Amino acid sequence: MRTTNKKGRFKEIRELRIKNFLILTLAGVINSFGVSLFLFPVKLYDSGISGLSMLLDQITPSQFTLSLFLLLLNIPIFLFGLKKQGLLFTVYSLYTIIIYSLASFLIMHVLPIDLNFVSPLAGSDLLLCAVFGGLISGVGSGLTIRFGGAIDGIDVMSVIFAKKLGISLGTFVMLFNTLLYIVCGIVIHSWILPLYSIVTYFVGSKTVDFIVEGFDRAMCAMIVTNQAEKISHALSDNFKAGGTIVNAVGGYSKNEKQILYFITNQFQINRLKKIVTEIDHDAFISLMNVADIVRKPST
Repeated sequence: MRTTNKKGRFKEIRELRIKNFLILTLAGVINSFGVSLFLFPVKLYDSGISGLSMLLDQITPSQFTLSLFLLLLNIPIFLFGLKKQGLLFTVYSLYTIIIYSLASFLIMHVLPIDLNFVSPLAGSDLLLCAVFGGLISGVGSGLTIRFGGAIDGIDVMSVIFAKKLGISLGTFVMLFNTLLYIVCGIVIHSWILPLYSIVTYFVGSKTVDFIVEGFDRAMCAMIVTNQAEKISHALSDNFKAGGTIVNAVGGYSKNEKQILYFITNQFQINRLKKIVTEIDHDAFISLMNVADIVRKPST
């Protein structure tokens, strides 16, 4: 058993890619840029462990910095989740967190940038800081996820604990951040900054979705019809893409049906509906978002 595990770990190590490390380096720097230059100077809070680290930086002695807390809190979480998440994910994530921590330290303590009370780029405008801080840090987080890792331990915590609590991953993250912002409000005796931090969280999460899934998001159309062959040919001619036909039986009528599984993008949905209904007025069309499409490259 141990030999098998070692072989599996060695195989994962061989799958590490230099390209990923280069992108993850950029992701860590981008994330630190958003947090250090927009959020931290005006005491707005990022989400997850990063936000908790920012709060701890404010309430502890000066030698305990944001960069230090990012490492102290995140590294144990990712190591704890190693077995569930895998070696590849853990290595990529820890690398990005180290870059994020190092870049934040350089910006805050080495580079000649004044971060007292106001953002060097957005001044004291809390809305601008919240929006652009969330946007830029969201780009860094999204790139990290897209290239195999995570930049915040909250992602690993949600995987480990959400199922045990009987809630979804998104609900776990939302509850954690809600509790974090409540604690921040109590500690600093003000609700203005925590409320603006919710804007940061919202903008950041939407940016992550955009980076990971893309703007031109794919859509899956499940078309239940009696004329699957004809519809398939029409869609293939119009969209230059193929579909998959599956035989099925109606749950109520028990009549034989066919399901055409077809992938397109959100801008072509109306055209798809028009083509299908022109051929079969009784066709049933179900649409679903597709986060990613994986296909084996042809050789």
